Amino acid sequence: MTQVISTPSRTGAPIAAPVAPPEPQHKASLFSTIGQDAPAGLVVFLVALPLCLGISLASGAPLLAGVIAGIVGGVLVSVLSGSAVSVSGPAAGLTVVVLSAISTLGSWPAVLAATAVAGVIQIGLGVARAGIIALYFPAAVIRGMLAAIGIILILKQLPHFFGADADYFEDMNFLQFNGLNTFSAIGAAMKALSPGSVLVGVVSLVILLLWNTAPVRRQSWSRLVPGALVAVLAAVGINQLLKTVAPDMQVRPEHLVKLPVLSSLGQLAGEMTFPDFNALRNPTTYTVAFTIAIVASLETLLSVEAVDNLDPQKRHTPTNRELLAQGAGNLVSGLLGGLPLTAVIVRSSANIAAGAQSKLSAFIHGLLLLTSLLFLGAVLNLIPLSALAAVLLLVGYKLTMPALYRKQWRLGREQFVPFIITIVAVLFTDLLKGVSIGLVLGFFFILRDNAKAGSYLRRDDSEDQSESEEVRQHLRLPEHVSFLNKASIVTTLEQLPSGSRVILDGTRSDVIDHDVLEAIEAFRQAAPARGIELELRGIRQVELGVH
Repeated sequence: MTQVISTPSRTGAPIAAPVAPPEPQHKASLFSTIGQDAPAGLVVFLVALPLCLGISLASGAPLLAGVIAGIVGGVLVSVLSGSAVSVSGPAAGLTVVVLSAISTLGSWPAVLAATAVAGVIQIGLGVARAGIIALYFPAAVIRGMLAAIGIILILKQLPHFFGADADYFEDMNFLQFNGLNTFSAIGAAMKALSPGSVLVGVVSLVILLLWNTAPVRRQSWSRLVPGALVAVLAAVGINQLLKTVAPDMQVRPEHLVKLPVLSSLGQLAGEMTFPDFNALRNPTTYTVAFTIAIVASLETLLSVEAVDNLDPQKRHTPTNRELLAQGAGNLVSGLLGGLPLTAVIVRSSANIAAGAQSKLSAFIHGLLLLTSLLFLGAVLNLIPLSALAAVLLLVGYKLTMPALYRKQWRLGREQFVPFIITIVAVLFTDLLKGVSIGLVLGFFFILRDNAKAGSYLRRDDSEDQSESEEVRQHLRLPEHVSFLNKASIVTTLEQLPSGSRVILDGTRSDVIDHDVLEAIEAFRQAAPARGIELELRGIRQVELGVH
């Protein structure tokens, strides 16, 4: 949570300055809350396991990669983070980025190298105290990006939900390499339906929806047994039943989870994929790394702010330390073959709802993920992919709920237009281009609004104007005059009537940008031709550049 301190400016208007909150102080022993944290860690593990597998599936990465990222997020990031109840792991918001990166760089090991570099970039952002960077991105664009990711998740999970060929997931751009687009690819997938997968997917989705209804949520046991776990267990049971009573309808082996069956840490190391450091010679690797770092940092900062609001104790997360922790996590995850990770609001919310008191719960959930990987591989391989697709369909819906669109509409055109344009641009191009278009539009509205309120023009009634029809006007500049104020000042000066007597007053300004000084000097030189008498106060003259 970022605090805002308002101080009066010299013009009387408050100036809001974002100030990073102090780091939390945890005086109690870490293990003094194990009675509450251990059950909470179990609940988060049950929520995280199907999500780790599902996000790996959506990202086009090996399924093991999602579990590795979940382990790193639980065991390492929880220790380094300053958040008491936040949980880190692979996030739905990065699925499009990772899948696009695999296509761009040509291999998963190359993406792992980019993930490690992204971790180093995040560490650098933490050292540079860039924790408040999220405050300077238009919220409408960020919401549009996440909503678009939700729509893409829904559209791209439908083939898995229907038991279609996995080839339909090789390209997340609207126009795909095989000549199809997002919508025609779904139509092609519909021709390859697997009845067993559809049945399992529908039952799983119904369970997930029922688990989110008010009657179920009011039950105390529903908070201890996640709906995702129930859906996955039901899917396994249905498929095993089909195997016995209707073998022709059972989910085909290629549409089941495929995790290596391990029995030791040494065997796990043999199954892991490690980064291809030759990819560091490719400049595109650094572009991908920067994208991962920025998206992961932004999602993390937004998540921890939401988590701080949910925390019953209202503890504050130091954002710079969080960037350092997430950077270390992505560095290690990339080196070990895991997906990029962020702080995740879904798992963090489950953690808080389960009664977690400290970061010990997140650490326990990481240990449980490692244990499941070592000893439960054969059981996890019974999970149908359509059940995980159902989990991701619901995750996608939560990212792009209709209520979000209604809220943005009520906020007005300045919020709704960048929001909806970002969604459309991401859907019909790709994530980077779409967000860039949204940012440009968002900044346009910011600059336009700034141009309306960058300076203050008033009539100076203290002057005696009875003997002349000349208009004496007093243009007072704000305390801090940046290039953002230039449009307002130039527009105001151009609209002055001929024959005016003008005082341009910068005595209350601490800083006046050089671009603004040049614009003022250009007006001073042109003023006599319009019969304007100009008096400068507290504004130094500069030499105009040669063009």
